[in-house]
Amino acid sequence: MRLDTAIVAGMFGHGAFLRGMNLGGRRITNDDLRAAVRELGFERVQTFRASGNVVFDGGGRSDESLRKELERGLQRLLGYAVPTFIRSRRELLALAEEEPFPASGEAGKLQVALLRDVPAPQDREQVMALSSESDRLAFGAKELFWLPAGPISDSALDWKAIEKALGPTTTRTKGTIEQLVAKYLQD
Repeated sequence: MRLDTAIVAGMFGHGAFLRGMNLGGRRITNDDLRAAVRELGFERVQTFRASGNVVFDGGGRSDESLRKELERGLQRLLGYAVPTFIRSRRELLALAEEEPFPASGEAGKLQVALLRDVPAPQDREQVMALSSESDRLAFGAKELFWLPAGPISDSALDWKAIEKALGPTTTRTKGTIEQLVAKYLQD
């Protein structure tokens, strides 16, 4: 289904970012993912790329309610846990505008680790202690920005320690967030 861009911007109130989609033996097409989210009662559902990025109308429900409904429903429909990270349209618009690091000509791509909650000050401090010239870190509202100096596969950043401090995350490039916002959320 192709949607006219002029109509689309006002249709979507939330984005859901699903962790672990299309990894290992798990494969789901965007068509099947849209169908699953619609089956759970969500309206105006669209997917972006094949990595668990979904925009939809949340019907006025709270972010926490949306997260729980999606996690429970997707586990039932897909047969495995699907950690879900919800952002409102307003949060996504603000996130697309964030520039946590001055332009520096770094070789790596800016990554956005989405968090479930605002981290406690002591957890932020613990994570920021892992920041280095090779792996620069900065916090947003409910995000951890990561700018590696090169390919992420070359990074020595300790993601297990980060998730121990902050809880589960799911990561997208900042470019993916910006493109999703431009396609579905900007007026």
